[in-house]
Amino acid sequence: MRALVIRSTGSFATVRLDDGRQVECKVRGVFRLKGLRTTNPVAVGDRVEVELSGGHDVSVITEIEPRENYLIRKSINLSKEAHVLAANIGQAFVIATLHSPRTSFGFIDRLLVTCEAYHIPVMIVLNKCDLYTGEKDQILWDLFKAVYSPAGYKILEVSALNGSGIAALRDDMAGKINLFSGHSGSGKSSLINALSPGLSLRTGDISKAHNKGQHTTTFAELFELFEDTWIIDTPGVKEFGMVDMAKAELGAYFPEIRLLSTQCKFSNCLHVNEPGCAVRDMADTDMLHHYRYQSYLGMLESDELKKSW
Repeated sequence: MRALVIRSTGSFATVRLDDGRQVECKVRGVFRLKGLRTTNPVAVGDRVEVELSGGHDVSVITEIEPRENYLIRKSINLSKEAHVLAANIGQAFVIATLHSPRTSFGFIDRLLVTCEAYHIPVMIVLNKCDLYTGEKDQILWDLFKAVYSPAGYKILEVSALNGSGIAALRDDMAGKINLFSGHSGSGKSSLINALSPGLSLRTGDISKAHNKGQHTTTFAELFELFEDTWIIDTPGVKEFGMVDMAKAELGAYFPEIRLLSTQCKFSNCLHVNEPGCAVRDMADTDMLHHYRYQSYLGMLESDELKKSW
């Protein structure tokens, strides 16, 4: 029978059959993404074929259907392997906060670049807006918009605590399989509870010693918020390692750099020190914010990217 993976914990998975039943399964054989070594054979969001068992035997996932897309990051413990966070994602939301804890531009950019690379529509959700009341907060918020709005990313300002912006977020999610990703403590589970109070997901406190979130989600899980609308809650991550990406391709995953690069003198311009580079010339303008350009250069020099140039 066909089924949808709603939870995956390594070699075992919980699936939802087309008739609505939930079944615990194990994975038969070895499934791998082409050209990649992955730590998890199946991922939340995968559409699979299941061989149902009788009696006390465990049902078996026998086949994974081709993926429309997937979100992947470097494995935490195994540097040469990747971990698939989720598959068949209709839309991703980067959950960010100005403080308590602060989400760095570098972290956001890595998530955005990965979504661009794997053809996943993405927008940014600035959570905990009820906390941003001072002059310094307004300066940070203005900077945030100046960095990401020119790149074409929609930014939603919300508060899981007082409900501000939740209705607009719900409208943007309707009819899709959505994914939330962000730092621990950014309020992903609280947002899901605000969207669908009946789920009652566990939430955590912020560490007073380090002003960082405590992990409450330990593995990705797919929940049905309302009819035809799903949410994938992912574990909070401190860092986001990029996988299977070439240096020569990186500029294409920054929308504003991709647009400006058509004006560069050379078609293979890396936007570092080449003559006639429109991207470098436009850095620190309304079309390409200095922070985004510096973020691009930092990724370009990273050992994570393949040196195909």
